[in-house]
Amino acid sequence: MIGLLLWAGLAAAAPTADEMVSKLATIDDRQRNSGDYKSTVYIETKESGKSDLIYLAEVFRRDESDKLVIMFTKPAAEAGKGYLRVDDSLFLYDPTVGKWERRTERESIGGTDSNRADFDESRLAEEFTPSYVGQESLGKYTADRLKLVAKEGIDVAYPTIELWIDQASGNTLKRQDFALSGRLMRTTYYPEWQQTMSASKGAPVWFPREIRIYDEVEKGNQTVIVFQQVVLDPLDDSIFTKAWLEARSR
Repeated sequence: MIGLLLWAGLAAAAPTADEMVSKLATIDDRQRNSGDYKSTVYIETKESGKSDLIYLAEVFRRDESDKLVIMFTKPAAEAGKGYLRVDDSLFLYDPTVGKWERRTERESIGGTDSNRADFDESRLAEEFTPSYVGQESLGKYTADRLKLVAKEGIDVAYPTIELWIDQASGNTLKRQDFALSGRLMRTTYYPEWQQTMSASKGAPVWFPREIRIYDEVEKGNQTVIVFQQVVLDPLDDSIFTKAWLEARSR
């Protein structure tokens, strides 16, 4: 009996700072591919009093050099519009005017509730310092709740986030993003995770099958992102250039 009580006490003990950083690093590593990444993404956005909007986009990543491309293919009015992340800078290309504009990390992608981080590799351990909030039940799951504060000099969409991490699988179940003022901006749920084998990494790469984002400022607004296909084959270098996006939009 004493042994069981001691075990229960250890199981409920708060993780150390090193253990929390290790937990974040594991999340980052599981989502990061040593080679390239391509996915086809379905995006549905709902706004109060408006018709639902549906988009299709292609996402290309080169995690080793932190490069990212998001290019919309549908609807016709958005086709050819794209985002390019190179050297810590995010650019938007609008084919209707043929111009590039630099955007912030908090920039909504295509006018939805999503931002760059929802499509890119995870960099939690690199960008944030964690602290432990506690153990909580989230539906049928037991989760560790962590508070993350952005490290000094790091450009992120939101300076403070809270994560609920499933103790059994290590996957993120829920995330909340807070403005500098402390105001809650978004709540995001990750109802399903999948994995696919990476030949270049020699290990599985995990990705959220679905992301549900709820706008906490404009109540009633929400965005659902479904990753319909993920391929980890090598990509051409030209994809991660402004010239490639401009050519595809013609």
